[in-house]
Amino acid sequence: MDQRSPAVKLNVLAEGNGFPILCLHGHPGAGRSLSVFTRHLSKRFHTIAPDLRGYGDSRTQQDFLMIDHLTDLEAVLDRYDVYRCLVLGWSLGGILAVELALKFPERVSGLILVATSARPWGDHPPISLQDNIYTGVAAILNRLQPGWQWNIDTFGKRSLFRHLVQTHTPATYEYLANEAMIAYLKTSGFATRSLNVALQQGYNRLSALDRIQCPSLVLAGEKDRHITAASSREMVRSLQNCEFHCYPDTAHLLPWEIPDQILGDIDRWLVNHPEVVQTL
Repeated sequence: MDQRSPAVKLNVLAEGNGFPILCLHGHPGAGRSLSVFTRHLSKRFHTIAPDLRGYGDSRTQQDFLMIDHLTDLEAVLDRYDVYRCLVLGWSLGGILAVELALKFPERVSGLILVATSARPWGDHPPISLQDNIYTGVAAILNRLQPGWQWNIDTFGKRSLFRHLVQTHTPATYEYLANEAMIAYLKTSGFATRSLNVALQQGYNRLSALDRIQCPSLVLAGEKDRHITAASSREMVRSLQNCEFHCYPDTAHLLPWEIPDQILGDIDRWLVNHPEVVQTL
């Protein structure tokens, strides 16, 4: 873990003005996969949403370690002259947000952690051939005609999408068509291997969480099969100054299922914790 590679210059989607919010996507994903957050938050803040190494347009030609993401993200903060920021992370992005808070506590004013955990585990059922076929068909048809109800009812609800979302609405499927599919296709094998190696090694940062002093907001989907709500609750118990929301009838892609509720809870938390968006 000490043999770090040099920083990769990440492709970054930066919007808005004001206090900086670093927005970190999951796997597979890209900075644009966070538009549900950045469109809203960039009206008041400066949102910085990079494609992580090996994702989106941040290309790499070699294997790397998970810790190398931190090197890249430190370089992004330096590039944008950000000394202190709020960090929002979804799934893998939440894991990296926690790592940033542990490594650079002086630079992280607060954490918004979505569908993530410091010791992630899932309870995803076995994947069948039919699952893969239905998922492929559902994804292609949804890309051609986003939110088509016939496709949702015929293929989507029988595909692997059923483990990613619980609310099979046209609006949710439009996010899947416009942001998930391209991000999936542009996620490299290097990125997938990096994540798998970390998980196979038994990633667990629970014992270090007492070092995080900044306010945290943790949001989880009650029916998340990829990173379970139980593993998110376990993290919450180890975080100080933490607020937790667990939403029924939602799964790993909960921001695309109930965006208004998620954004409303984030806004209320920001009002209650103005210090996380104030320059010292």
